[in-house]
Amino acid sequence: MSQSRLTELTWRQVRRAGERGIALLPVGSQEQHAGHLPMGTDTLLVEEVVDRALDLLDREVPGSPESAELPVPEIVRLPALPFGHSPHHLFAAAVSLSAATLGAVLDDVLDSLVTSGYHRIMVVNGHGGNDEIMRLAVKRFALRARVTVAACSYWTLTAGEDEAGRPDVTPGHAGWFETSLMLAAHPGLVRTPVPARTPVEPPPLFDHPPHPGLTVERHGEWERVDGSTDDASGADADRGGRLLDDRARGLARAIRAFDAASR
Repeated sequence: MSQSRLTELTWRQVRRAGERGIALLPVGSQEQHAGHLPMGTDTLLVEEVVDRALDLLDREVPGSPESAELPVPEIVRLPALPFGHSPHHLFAAAVSLSAATLGAVLDDVLDSLVTSGYHRIMVVNGHGGNDEIMRLAVKRFALRARVTVAACSYWTLTAGEDEAGRPDVTPGHAGWFETSLMLAAHPGLVRTPVPARTPVEPPPLFDHPPHPGLTVERHGEWERVDGSTDDASGADADRGGRLLDDRARGLARAIRAFDAASR
């Protein structure tokens, strides 16, 4: 098997896998997602993309263009870290780690993996509030440990083969993109019908900065927009499935590229 779950391995298997394999850590969150999506949306979606990507790698035919004549990477999948940095969602409900705590948790997990024999680690994120913290943790860790570490947020890795998306609202929060993905992956957890979102004026500055290149945050914006960035009422399960597959193909290719570059 090219992939296994850390939770199901013995310690000797973990050690052996660390010699050549890649440890893969999904990171999510528990936070409000408007009135129609569950708290664990980000965790559920990053796990779905990871699972689909690993399934694609397992089904690759040796000698195909996807395989690039290389063996399928050996992946050890860690349990998803279910908590992230979500203080901006506490106006409604969230289980949030501070930026310092999340950075320390990631540092401890990475340190544990290296001590357990791993030399290559990949972190796949499912929540926008984690992105900068995750990337900083990876950069800092590689400065002090003999390890090669990669980090990404799943929505950024596309195969570029599907026109189902809407870049103007991707990834958004509790909007069209995430709702479409959840309708495809976990339809029973989406409260339907999804109500139309009342237009908000002026649009929130965190999503519509007044000048390109600016990051702008204004107090109370998330509560003012009722916890979502865009209208999700037109979300579609078919397009969501295509978007999940596109991200899974992108992640599978990224894993292969990381494997080839870090051997």
